Amino acid sequence: MSGLNINSKPQIFELQPGKTMDLQINHPVPVRLKLALVGYEFGKYVLLKYPKVSNTSQYKDVLVEGNVVIVRYLLEGNKGECCAFKSVVKNISTYPEKLLFIDYPKSIENRQLRVQPRTSIHIPAAIMIEEDDHNKEMKILGAISDISLKGCGFLFKSTSLTTNVNQRNIFVCLQDQKGAEIKISARVRNSRNDQGVVSVGIQFLEDNSLLPQLLEQLFINMDNS
Repeated sequence: MSGLNINSKPQIFELQPGKTMDLQINHPVPVRLKLALVGYEFGKYVLLKYPKVSNTSQYKDVLVEGNVVIVRYLLEGNKGECCAFKSVVKNISTYPEKLLFIDYPKSIENRQLRVQPRTSIHIPAAIMIEEDDHNKEMKILGAISDISLKGCGFLFKSTSLTTNVNQRNIFVCLQDQKGAEIKISARVRNSRNDQGVVSVGIQFLEDNSLLPQLLEQLFINMDNS
């Protein structure tokens, strides 16, 4: 957790239920778990789904009351942040299903992940996968939700709750002021499906010389980025 900027005041827990949290436990053996957030009560506890196990004794030696855990999670948004806090196992419930209670964080450390904060916008756009030996050309219509000179967030709706976009090179397609289509070479870095709304984290590739001019045309000021 070294290198994070510490916010010494207790913070409101911002992560939404259903999001994944990474738990690191070092005693009595090192264990890393990815658990879904169920909910929390401010100042009291954070509630997580108990990990799926092949037998009842699995994790029994590490998920015990009083054991220290380091919790990490990602917050998407204009800046993109990695957050972390130290907690202890508070309780494990078994009915109606097995759930893990940990202490609510007294302080949350955070580190900004993006070099340039993004400007929140809503621009109709598409992402395009070019045809190759393995894929046919495909275009997904949606909207750019935030943007900077380094990348953007892209949203689209899906009828499936499991649809996601794999990491790969793509083109971000949008129109300039004259209605001409502009294709920006980019790469998908992450993807998340939240109840049928798919959010895609996109990094622009380094050779996008048209980007500053395009952002200026869209009246997006990057002087403070």
